[in-house]
Amino acid sequence: MEKGDIFEVKIEKLLYEGFGLARIDGFVVFVDNACDEDVLKIEITSSNKNYAKAKILEIIKPSKYRSEKPFCAMANACGGCQWSYIKYDHQLEVKKEIIKDALKKILPSNLQVLPTIPCENISHFRHKIQLPVSQTKNSKRFIIGYFRPNSHELVNIKHCEIQPEIVDEIVANIREKAQELQLTAYNEKKHKGLLRHIVIKLSKDDKEILITFVINAEKIPKAIRALAKALSDKFEQITGCCVNFNTQKNNVILGKNTETITGQGFYRETLKEKTYQISPNSFFQTNPYIAEKILDLIKKDIKEKFKNPHILDAYSGISTFGIYLSDIAKKIVCVESEKSSCDDAEQSLIINGIKNIEIINDDASKVFADFIKNKQNFDITIIDPPRKGATTEGLENICKLTSKTIYYVSCNPQTLARDAVILKQNGFELSFVQGADMFPHSYHIETIAKFDRH
Repeated sequence: MEKGDIFEVKIEKLLYEGFGLARIDGFVVFVDNACDEDVLKIEITSSNKNYAKAKILEIIKPSKYRSEKPFCAMANACGGCQWSYIKYDHQLEVKKEIIKDALKKILPSNLQVLPTIPCENISHFRHKIQLPVSQTKNSKRFIIGYFRPNSHELVNIKHCEIQPEIVDEIVANIREKAQELQLTAYNEKKHKGLLRHIVIKLSKDDKEILITFVINAEKIPKAIRALAKALSDKFEQITGCCVNFNTQKNNVILGKNTETITGQGFYRETLKEKTYQISPNSFFQTNPYIAEKILDLIKKDIKEKFKNPHILDAYSGISTFGIYLSDIAKKIVCVESEKSSCDDAEQSLIINGIKNIEIINDDASKVFADFIKNKQNFDITIIDPPRKGATTEGLENICKLTSKTIYYVSCNPQTLARDAVILKQNGFELSFVQGADMFPHSYHIETIAKFDRH
């Protein structure tokens, strides 16, 4: 099979990374922008001894799961939402099957993957927006948006269906004011230009907005201060504007240092009766509606099965889980290495009047080793690791520290499956698993898995 070869195929199923799976004489082909049950004419774009990749030349017979028109008018130009052309109910079913496939080697025979928890707001759900910035060569017009699929070509997004409408207004103002102030956009090839990214975080009622300008500089230019003031004067919802300094030659968005230039350097989010303080460098879930559903699910399960448990919130971030569960636990210990997250958590404890949480700002492996040495033990441990999953050492230590139950919240079914094997080897059996649709119209999925000691 060679690049440029053309075939007719039927798509068997959709995969975690968004591709449609087809086979040509048994040979695996991954097809971009496909839907299961599509009949397609495809062209091979790359091939190796194990698989090939292909693009669609023609949809010969569309799947019954394809929408007549994409969810968003920018679907073909913008790489933000990979599945905007698939009916939403089917997206949920596919995500359930993806979890099931990932866990098939570890899933007990008597355990079913539960239906994916839907996002009730499939528009305007995204409350953390990270936008790269560039400029046109001649007119120096500012381009702010998302990259085209599989490219570094930035698309000027004037309306995004998945973010709150006020973000469109703010970004439009930034484009206009940045050009007026003669700011420059960062060019990654030349490592020149000032403004790299704009990061916007909003509370779910859109009443508190925090804006961070990521700049390729070590000091704040007057023009950036003027831009921040103009935005703060125009939009009363903006609680603060910050500058993050990133002079590194990499694709990491935020640098380590941030400075507040207008208002306050944080915003507040309220989920049910709990309020959280969130700063620019602190992690909080992009979709607060689904975050609340996940928190409610775990809280309900703990409340039904435990009385005043001792809980470890490992890799705790701003102590999202710890704070939410504080009123059903005897004591919660939150461990987090990022100082800004711990500072936010400490403030959130004061805001909520919480007295039964201890926050430890240190490397988790060191803290866990000390806990084991001191024979400390927890009824429950909750972990919500990054996409790469947890470390083997970390999981083994968590198993030693946990007497009854581990709740594992994952944003990657593949690393969850890998880590589930380690948990099983260390005495914990998978007893519950369900997806939650944190990112509608994309292949991304959040999974809640519960492991009980056996």
